[in-house]
Amino acid sequence: MVDYQEIQYVIDGAVATITMSRPDQLNALTDLTQAEIRHALQQSEQNPEVIGTVLTGAGRGFCAGVDMNALGTMSDAGERTTTSFEALKASPGNPDKDPNYEGSPTYFLGLRKPLIAAINGAAAGLGFSYATFCDMRFMDRTAKLVTSFGPRGLIAEHGTSWMLPRIVGPANALDMYWSSRRIDGEEAYRMGYANRLCEPGTCCAEAQQFLRDIANTSAPSSIMMMKRQVYKHLNRELGEAMAESTRWMDESLAGDDFKEGVASFVEKRPPNFSKLKN
Repeated sequence: MVDYQEIQYVIDGAVATITMSRPDQLNALTDLTQAEIRHALQQSEQNPEVIGTVLTGAGRGFCAGVDMNALGTMSDAGERTTTSFEALKASPGNPDKDPNYEGSPTYFLGLRKPLIAAINGAAAGLGFSYATFCDMRFMDRTAKLVTSFGPRGLIAEHGTSWMLPRIVGPANALDMYWSSRRIDGEEAYRMGYANRLCEPGTCCAEAQQFLRDIANTSAPSSIMMMKRQVYKHLNRELGEAMAESTRWMDESLAGDDFKEGVASFVEKRPPNFSKLKN
């Protein structure tokens, strides 16, 4: 196991948890934090025992965005500045080598396994973008979202102008961008941004339990393929998506997991599905 400096990475049974761990800075992201998250997600992808990963923050915040020191350097230089960490280079997921999933945090969509954001506190800027590109969001009732791009003289970044309207609709997305107002868990849940509304301090545990539940009931290969279907078909015509899904369904019907799924149902026992191979 790698000894990370700015995140905690823990595997408990079928569930991996990444905790952004700079609580005194509300888990603001540095280049190192981002590199460590990417590397840890590769560990989850390569571990056949892991069904999915929860991303959360230490202390009272989820993630306050980019570390303001790094943002200041970027502004003075007039361009983006990044640092390379050779020992942490990783290319998690994206088995189709889709160029849409090569950036950050858009690469979250190319992961084979579920990634759930457990929003335990403030999520702003790039932290908001990270949560937006997770597959699901479990959010504490008292947590807050804020885009914060406009007040910094910025625009919607990192592909959120593509993703956010697909989650909450164009009008809600523009409201969030233009006003940069704080949106609590209840409003986020009403507009469809948060998939689960949790009592304070419970979102991480609930997200972890969700992953344990699907690990006990669903074939890992099915979970992987359904995620692939959803994101790959967002930009496809219906007929093309139907044709590809039919082909994949035929492959599923011929697989061992389908036979095990039927047998476990008939025999009234828990299924014993195959682990997901690298």
